[in-house]
Amino acid sequence: MIRFEHANLLVKDIDETLDFILTAFPEWRVRRRGRMNWRGTPRRWLHVGDDHTYITLNDPSEGENRDLSGHQPGLAHLGFVVDDLDAVVARLERKGFPIDIVGEAHPFRRSVYFLEPAGHQFEFVEYLSEDPAERNRYDVNPTITLEPAEGGTHG
Repeated sequence: MIRFEHANLLVKDIDETLDFILTAFPEWRVRRRGRMNWRGTPRRWLHVGDDHTYITLNDPSEGENRDLSGHQPGLAHLGFVVDDLDAVVARLERKGFPIDIVGEAHPFRRSVYFLEPAGHQFEFVEYLSEDPAERNRYDVNPTITLEPAEGGTHG
């Protein structure tokens, strides 16, 4: 079995980003927090999530996050499947977090993107079908060109 366990983000202020994450995912909790020295720099850290998946937050950070409208290498966004997209959007907007992008129209999913205070983009997706063939359709977006799918294993 392979599953994604965590992402590790360097943020400007842990408390601001934690507020965003716990607003989006009220069922998550801070699993553990502490302080450390990372290559000569003191840092605060915490793990926020559930028993299986979490996000590590570290602060302080230096400089600015990458420009998401540009083409620099780095993280573009983190994507999360949610059961009720409208509820997530309502919670975040009530706390003052505006929608950054509304996802492309798709017959079997809806998505929105938000920026957390440090500038990391979070995508929230609600699937409208349990059928993987419908959920994973790529042919509904006229702005993309599809290449043949790769099969087999990679070595």
